[in-house]
Amino acid sequence: MKRPVVGVIGNMHLVENRFPAQRVGERNLRAVKDVVGALPLMFAGTPDITDVDALLDVVDGIVLTGARANVHPTRFGVEPHLSYEPYDEPRDALALDLVNTCVARGVPLLGICRGFQEMAVAYGSTLHPEIRELPGRINHRMPRLPNGEIHPDQAVIYGDRHAVHLTSGGVFAGIFGADTIRVNSLHGQGILEPGKRIVVEGLADDGTIEAIHIEGAEGFALGVQWHAEYDPQTNPVNRALFEAFGAAVKKYVARD
Repeated sequence: MKRPVVGVIGNMHLVENRFPAQRVGERNLRAVKDVVGALPLMFAGTPDITDVDALLDVVDGIVLTGARANVHPTRFGVEPHLSYEPYDEPRDALALDLVNTCVARGVPLLGICRGFQEMAVAYGSTLHPEIRELPGRINHRMPRLPNGEIHPDQAVIYGDRHAVHLTSGGVFAGIFGADTIRVNSLHGQGILEPGKRIVVEGLADDGTIEAIHIEGAEGFALGVQWHAEYDPQTNPVNRALFEAFGAAVKKYVARD
């Protein structure tokens, strides 16, 4: 069997505020290499460069990563507002098409943070720009020092912050072998109302949606709100998720 290839989406970035570039967090690439056992292939998150059908002819799975930018609110019927910024509209255009095409073709798909939100929006979900502003919700953003600066210790930034309660007998409960797990939390935006094909399988204590799958998908099509790419080499929850994705990728490779 050939070594699988997993596509990892890039994000728009201006180097020195002048030079357009595409970038991917290295943890995503290492998770694909170390846990999935696949070759990570970075691809541009813009339809001007990346043709979805051509991409899916090459790869055996897709990871939609987290990112600083939010999905543009017009994608889910809301007027733009400063609270939703910043944006990466080329990635929106590429990713939403890619989600639908992966699901239709049965290509294994794993969405993380922004990728989770892209999967949700692709099937009619709405998002809220600041989940912490809703009644009864906690602050899901990354930890900061009292002066407002981002905490300098990555172990603190990516440390387990809250529980996620999983649907008993669901896909995620089967992957983790438990009905409750603990995860990190580094997001402001989150799902407000899930679309019709979005099956909610994980909730934080405050009701924030943390785990979903796409109803009726031919293959693996799961998304998580937390940053599962952080330390899946040793973190048992994140490792189990990437191992499950890896099993789906290998099955996809062997389908013929």
